[in-house]
Amino acid sequence: MLYFSIYNVTTRHITACYLCFFTVLFNGYQLLVLQLQLFYWQKPQSLSFNNADEMKKPCIEADLVLTLIPFLESTDQEMLLHAGRAIGRICYDNRDLQEELVKLGVIPSLVRILTDHAESEPLVHVDLLALRSLADLDTAKEALSKTKVAEQLVKQLRRTENHERLEIIFEVLQALAENDALKVQLVEAGVQEVLSDILLRLQGSSQAEDTCIVKATSDLIVSLLLGDGNCVRMVQVGVIHQLLDLLEKHVESEDISVQHAALSALRNLAIPVVNKVQMLEKGVAERIQALLRSEMPPVQFKLLETLRMLADGQADAAEILGQDPMLLNRLVQWCDVNDHTDVSGEANRLLASILRHNRSQEVVKAVQEAQGVKHLVSMTRSEHAAMQNEALNALAIASAIDLETLEESFKELQLVQSLHKLLQDDNTSAEVKYNSMDLLCSLLNSGDLRQEIEENKIKETLEQLCSHSNADVVKEALITLQILKGESSY
Repeated sequence: MLYFSIYNVTTRHITACYLCFFTVLFNGYQLLVLQLQLFYWQKPQSLSFNNADEMKKPCIEADLVLTLIPFLESTDQEMLLHAGRAIGRICYDNRDLQEELVKLGVIPSLVRILTDHAESEPLVHVDLLALRSLADLDTAKEALSKTKVAEQLVKQLRRTENHERLEIIFEVLQALAENDALKVQLVEAGVQEVLSDILLRLQGSSQAEDTCIVKATSDLIVSLLLGDGNCVRMVQVGVIHQLLDLLEKHVESEDISVQHAALSALRNLAIPVVNKVQMLEKGVAERIQALLRSEMPPVQFKLLETLRMLADGQADAAEILGQDPMLLNRLVQWCDVNDHTDVSGEANRLLASILRHNRSQEVVKAVQEAQGVKHLVSMTRSEHAAMQNEALNALAIASAIDLETLEESFKELQLVQSLHKLLQDDNTSAEVKYNSMDLLCSLLNSGDLRQEIEENKIKETLEQLCSHSNADVVKEALITLQILKGESSY
């Protein structure tokens, strides 16, 4: 009998066994299992990479994988287990063989095993490893999108507490979330509820293993946020406050990976209009502001970006943020940060957003008192047209609301002269020229600023712009000239 020598077998003997595998296959089930066990029982750490490759080469040359695939249709769990292990070992780190497996229809077999043997820990483990190995392939994602793999993976995620198993499942889910069809299927299968439960279960833990799972959960939430529908579902199941709880716990941690992932998720959740309203009602803006004590630039950037998303199109949010002295003071400080341009840029954009979406004189006064106006005037000279336009629109709206409060600052900051330069510069975009003239129209309501406009001979520049190639610029130039001449009012 062969059984007595299993543990003493050498790599050479194993290779020899595989070379005669086809003969063994026809000699009965027991010998097949023995051959597969001989391959599997060699621990990877006990074999050099060279020896492993030597073992795999004759298996590949003999098309052993093709012969093993039919055994994945077996109803015998032990046969499935050893066939799956052998296929996994042979195909590991071999993209060509992995692609071949997908073409041969191995995906439905793997999903069937996961479905029919969901309670078998060894089989599920082998099956998940196989899915992890194949999930990065576009062909595999396409094949998986035609199965119920999303439903089965969500079931496994719900029932699993083992950290190693969870990490494998998250790796598979992260890969599948790159496919739009699978992303929708995962949400339809209720993955957001399970992710919410995981965050709730682990939010108080300080163990490194739990922190890794929490980060993986947050990363997956970010990946799943495709389209307003998915974002709305996430908010409905209460993910927001769990993410905020998580942030509050880690806000002063030097490891910012968890914070960054959670903030990315929050930022995306704040995009749909319906979510903005719900998030404001749930006090999210106030809770995010409380996190501003963080001194980590990447965290500061994400916090500011999330607040800007909340304020976008929401007058209520702009009013809440615009009347918070602590927030405005921090924004003004960050606007001056030269070492971290991302943070200073986002601080300027949030300041502009607050004024653009605001309708209250109190907010204009608060921004003026915090000395935020000078940063918005500087922003009109940004090298980025998008930021220039945001600043110009913000100043125009603020001027329309309360020009009297801003008048002196505009004179000190030489806003009129800055606008004239933008209008004269041939490199200035058409949209920036248009918005510059729109702001000028507001400034003409001030006697002192009107005088500056006249003294700077902006009228001549406006007349030249009446022959500009852009029709909108021409139209706005004519309107501004009429107001300047007193023929019309703004």
